[in-house]
Amino acid sequence: MKILDRYILSRFLYNFISSFVILMLIFIFQAIWFFIDELAGKGLDIAIVGKFLFYYSPNLIPNVLPLTILLASIMTFGNFAENYEFAAMKASGISLQRAMKSLIVFILLLSIGTFFFANNVIPAAEYKSYNLRRNIAKLKPALVISEGVFNDIGDLNLKVEDKYGENDKFLKNVIIHMKNTKNENSTVIKSKAGELVSSENSNIIQLILKDGNYYEEVEQKKRKQQTFPHAKAHFETYTMNIDLSELNDVDLEKENISNTYKMLNIQELKYTADSLEKDYSKIVTNFGNSIYIRAANLHEKKDSLFTKKDSITAFEQNVLDMLDKNRELQIIDLALNTIRGAKNTVEGKKYDLKRRAKIINLHKIMMNDKIALALSCIILFFVGAPLGAIIRKGGLGLPIVIAIGLFITYYFIGIFAKNLAEDGSMNPHMSSWISTFILLPLGIYLTRRATADKEIFDIGNVTEKITRLFKKKTKS
Repeated sequence: MKILDRYILSRFLYNFISSFVILMLIFIFQAIWFFIDELAGKGLDIAIVGKFLFYYSPNLIPNVLPLTILLASIMTFGNFAENYEFAAMKASGISLQRAMKSLIVFILLLSIGTFFFANNVIPAAEYKSYNLRRNIAKLKPALVISEGVFNDIGDLNLKVEDKYGENDKFLKNVIIHMKNTKNENSTVIKSKAGELVSSENSNIIQLILKDGNYYEEVEQKKRKQQTFPHAKAHFETYTMNIDLSELNDVDLEKENISNTYKMLNIQELKYTADSLEKDYSKIVTNFGNSIYIRAANLHEKKDSLFTKKDSITAFEQNVLDMLDKNRELQIIDLALNTIRGAKNTVEGKKYDLKRRAKIINLHKIMMNDKIALALSCIILFFVGAPLGAIIRKGGLGLPIVIAIGLFITYYFIGIFAKNLAEDGSMNPHMSSWISTFILLPLGIYLTRRATADKEIFDIGNVTEKITRLFKKKTKS
């Protein structure tokens, strides 16, 4: 039996490793295509790009590993059934469960290793790849300015409608927002045309603007009424010097960001989620108290507009009818302004609370994903192994079609459930387990059918039952 176990395990490992390598390469090429805009045109060498892909690769494991197990199990047991090796095992008294014994042990060990990998290695890789990607994004050479969007260049936000000419140095319809010491966009420059002038040995680039307008808000110490002092000028030619040394001298190994939910293990996720929930409760309570205080202040202002006599007769007739015209307009204006202010405050706070709730839910989803990934490896094996024994097909034909179909179903059910959990429509603790639990009955059903050496659906039995039913109706 040890020889048989080693044989089955070796065939499975061959299919597993080959499938894993092929699928990993496919997903890596997909990642290259996905990040091509961030990597291209930055003057990066192959080593930096390779380092980024190396750091990013562990993030692909949650998708690659379940599909690999499903495909390898279908191919392995499909080959055994197609080559009548299962028939020889059953003739020798070896059941399907006994033939799967060595693989069950391997899958259990793989699932345990997958959990520790997801809990420790993937967060560390996410930390490295995120910071490296963030630093790469800062590498914006002078001539690489995207059209139609604002480009962040130091203290400037620059937008151009079109670039043309040699090396795209001529610009059309330039808009520039300049930040002040408070990081506010206090200066706006618009010009119909522009030109970039630079040299290879200098970090200074000249931006020559032509036929435009210059607008700058003047900061005042004490704002009086609703005045907005500003300076405005028209220019024929305006030259700006832009220092690119900070952008071109980026330390790609610098690591600043370490607090996104994908970079945390289960213990850190649980602690962070609890802290965020406490902060969320405090914000809701404080907001409710502020609304209550505002309503109380409105009540006091309303009382100050009524005389004592008005207060006595307020219960006997319409409140507005007993006031003179000026006080009636004051009451209406006060009510409208208060309602508008309360509405705007509630809408703004609603968006903020929704964003905070989404962050909390993402932490809870990620915490459960790490455990669900390990369990999904086991369940998908018990789906793929009996399915391969039933369809009796190995190789890379039908097994790939079936494996991809099952995995797409598994993947999209999970994505749909997580999207619902992000906005609170579903319990975030359950969303990570929905797709796994849906495949669990399928795995049990297929294992029972394969053990009994039956097809997935006994079409003949179903047809016979339908025929009997119609015969009974005809006789009656």
